[in-house]
Amino acid sequence: MNKRLLKSVLFGSAIVLGTMVSCDKNDGPNDSNDGPSGPDNSPRKFITLTAAFPDAESNTAGNGGTLAYGLSLEEAKDATKELDIYANGYGLRSERTARVQGSVNGNFLYNIQYTGVNGGIFNKYRVLGGKQFEDTKEELNVAGVLSTSPRWVKAAEGIGVGVKLEGASAPIDPAKAEAGTQTYEYIRGTASVAIINLDDPRVPNTTEFEFPFTQAEKEAGYSVGRIDVPVINGDKIYIGCSLSKVDPTKPPVKSVNSETGVVSWRWANDAANIKGSVTLVVDYPSLANPKLIWSTQSKSSNNSYRTMTQYVGTDGNVYQATATSGSQILRINKSTGNYDNTYNFDLKAALNTPNNVAIKAWSYIKDGVGIVMYTETDVAGGYIALVDLNNNTATKLAIDIQADASFSTTFGQLQNIAFAGDDVYVPLTPSGKEGNLYIVNWKNKTVAKGIKLKGQAGSHFIGSY
Repeated sequence: MNKRLLKSVLFGSAIVLGTMVSCDKNDGPNDSNDGPSGPDNSPRKFITLTAAFPDAESNTAGNGGTLAYGLSLEEAKDATKELDIYANGYGLRSERTARVQGSVNGNFLYNIQYTGVNGGIFNKYRVLGGKQFEDTKEELNVAGVLSTSPRWVKAAEGIGVGVKLEGASAPIDPAKAEAGTQTYEYIRGTASVAIINLDDPRVPNTTEFEFPFTQAEKEAGYSVGRIDVPVINGDKIYIGCSLSKVDPTKPPVKSVNSETGVVSWRWANDAANIKGSVTLVVDYPSLANPKLIWSTQSKSSNNSYRTMTQYVGTDGNVYQATATSGSQILRINKSTGNYDNTYNFDLKAALNTPNNVAIKAWSYIKDGVGIVMYTETDVAGGYIALVDLNNNTATKLAIDIQADASFSTTFGQLQNIAFAGDDVYVPLTPSGKEGNLYIVNWKNKTVAKGIKLKGQAGSHFIGSY
């Protein structure tokens, strides 16, 4: 086994991170020269499903890790078969549930371990079917750049992008707050971005910079506490932001815990006056010139939770969902690199429902068609719709177990939705219960049950690849 040390290349006016990224490799199929495992150029053979399970100590959902299993396309569609992934699955390396990514034809999985002593270590797996996954040994440690709890996604085929924001705060001195002398000061925080080559695992570029709020935005009480779900389109990377706003003209608000008597302070919330959703943009591949773009069509955050929420459409524009609480899909123009503020897909309006709707996960498929997993306020369960982003329409799909109350929370845990040809593969298991892999034909809008998925207490399926 060879070891190569790859120093991160830094560009522009970024602050040098001074980290080393190591890559361990060993021989595997087609790697007789110890070369990179390469891109996914082979036809699709498998649909890989993943599931999360709780830890043994506290029985906390998701704290046990992630299991994977590769199904042939025939197995995936066969409702007479059953998969017990908890007995027969392959354990992907991670102390807790990690954010797993997949290659275009499902022949590779990518994972960065989440938390623990190995948090921040990237692993690549070749999918061989069933519980057979080959670790390619092309290991990277990106913890020095992205922390041991990294936020990252496959931002384009063969390219991963990880992001981190630390140090953002609007501190309150309790003594000053009590005396009425506290003034508002906001620290923007430091954003870090790393590019990961997924075909030949290495980190060709990293950067860090002060979050690029203008002075006016900073003084107005805007803050971003988290950045996530980067997507590459042309020469730009678009990064979702968790946006909030307080009112700096008002004094801090005091709270007293009724049980402990502990006093805490916070700034007065001013979310009603947020001017719009915001996205962080940097140049690709240089990672230079960080800036913000603002939408006037939504005030919701777009940083997501577990699922990718930004996709480059067939028309070349970026489509961005305001997940996991908003009902809108926004558009970033391919030519201008700014929001197209004439465009606003609202799932609530498209479904013609009086209830508030929250997009929990979604995937762009092709030609303006996407599949959306959503919840409705005061309605138990989780629901699925095919959306037409060109015509602003939505078709709610009939799923026999959709009213299960646990979907109201587990839908937000879904990490990926696979599709191949005309079929979309959606694993649906209520927490602790059995379910099925549902096969959605996105062209004729039909749903068929595929393989039965066994359940286990505190566990549920979280993705298809």
